[in-house]
Amino acid sequence: MDFSAVLEKCGSYGRYQFMLLLLFGCTNILSSMHYFAQTIISFTPEHWCYHEKLGNASISYIRSIYEQTANPHCTLLDDIIDDRPVVAGVGKCREWINAFDRDYRSITTDLKWVCDDAYKVAVGQSFFFVGSIVGTIFFGFLADKIGRLPALICTTLAGASGDFLTSFVSSLPTFALYRFVSGLSNDTIFYLMYIMVFEYLSPKKRTFGLNIITAIFYCFGLFMSPWYAIWVGTWRYYLYVASLPALVVLVYPIFICESAQWLIATERYDRAINCLKRVAKYNGRVVEEEIFVQFRRYYETKMAEEIKMNTNKDTFWGMFRTPRLRKFTTILLIKSVIITMAFDVLSRNMEGLGSSPFMLFSFTSITYIPGGLTIILLQNRIGRKGMAFGSLFVGAIVVTITGFLIAFLDPEQNAVLLAVMVALGRYGAIVSYDAEAQYAAEFIPTTVRGRGMANIHVIGYGFASLSSYVIFLGHYFKPLPSIVIAVAMMFGALLCLALPETLNLKLPETLKDGEKFARHQRWYYFPCLSHERKGETKQKQKNENANSIS
Repeated sequence: MDFSAVLEKCGSYGRYQFMLLLLFGCTNILSSMHYFAQTIISFTPEHWCYHEKLGNASISYIRSIYEQTANPHCTLLDDIIDDRPVVAGVGKCREWINAFDRDYRSITTDLKWVCDDAYKVAVGQSFFFVGSIVGTIFFGFLADKIGRLPALICTTLAGASGDFLTSFVSSLPTFALYRFVSGLSNDTIFYLMYIMVFEYLSPKKRTFGLNIITAIFYCFGLFMSPWYAIWVGTWRYYLYVASLPALVVLVYPIFICESAQWLIATERYDRAINCLKRVAKYNGRVVEEEIFVQFRRYYETKMAEEIKMNTNKDTFWGMFRTPRLRKFTTILLIKSVIITMAFDVLSRNMEGLGSSPFMLFSFTSITYIPGGLTIILLQNRIGRKGMAFGSLFVGAIVVTITGFLIAFLDPEQNAVLLAVMVALGRYGAIVSYDAEAQYAAEFIPTTVRGRGMANIHVIGYGFASLSSYVIFLGHYFKPLPSIVIAVAMMFGALLCLALPETLNLKLPETLKDGEKFARHQRWYYFPCLSHERKGETKQKQKNENANSIS
């Protein structure tokens, strides 16, 4: 009797799963505030070099003076005569006049990281992603060595510590160091808890449970973040708001237990059985002891057979030893790069669009709700591959159109239209990102799921450090960032066709299972377009499952 059968008897959609989903919601809020903290603390208001004659002038008058110069934000003036600027021959700006958005003071205004020093924020952001590479590898390895739950606690506290320490910086070296520390937990906060929920939740409820929680709680975290920043008034206080709530993760072990599938994969059968008994108790189920005896015997027998056939332990690099797994893993790595960069660029590019970046970021974050509902309504109908392909394909078209509208419309006069198009772009990226998360988690075998998802994500976040440069391409040609992202998304959509469908199939537990998984599927197979009768489909699935076990 395998894990799925025993979990069904213990309860795969009861009070324990509701508690797990609630804590997953808390993790989504923490994750959203953590990831986008660097965006919110670095919003740069419109600014100009300080001149004593402009000290008490209105913003509109100051703007009219500097509009007459070649570089309005960074030009030092000697004098102002008859409302005309006299540009200084030598010297650089030391003080600035800022048009603060709702009186919020960002790190760029407090530390004067504008004009010649504007690169400092970009350096700090790049160290954040360097930290994410190191942290994702380390905590992914830790998750497979000591367990999902302790690794989740460690990574959450590491990220919160980095954000908290960042609030005290006053120089570039300390800023870069603490952003590196903060980046250590980037994404691992989310995906380690995602795995915990994924493994204990009924397969029929995974799409709904995982995506509705992400849609509501991640959206809530993003929507409220700019308002928190405006409320506290400064980037330093905002980092307190973003970091201190992470302490709630310390109470997680009181309510939930370790991943039973990880315990099985590491031959800790007694702990796995105790976890399943705890789930049964939470859910009010009575399970006979004989069920757990059969459960233990099943996995002991299976593990003995695996050892006979292959003395090597499963590792992530083992996914490159066999031809089918090697192809699928390579595709997942490339897709992670594409989706992560698209998600980051479309979420961060909020300035210069005719609206307050705080308002634009907050209100376009609402797209997480329809994005999650889209996954819920369609993923079980058109399949994982269909959802991944369709979201990337449609997203590429939307992003291309959005880019050209941004290029050729006046931002001030078309602020609402541009906001709607930016929201649609974020919507496409969100659906693609969420679809990919579940697709990869289902495809990667249990024995290497922690390391597999970690390595796939680390490649994506490694390349996400280049997203600032993609955005910078807009200085040469405004629609270029959108065109680059659209082309990448279209390429990712085509790659999806080479992956197998996972809907309604028994998921692989070992690398051997993964190599044989969905062997008879065609590249053009989509469940929603299949004309096979349900009985025939189920029989094929049973045959494939029997072959995987034998």
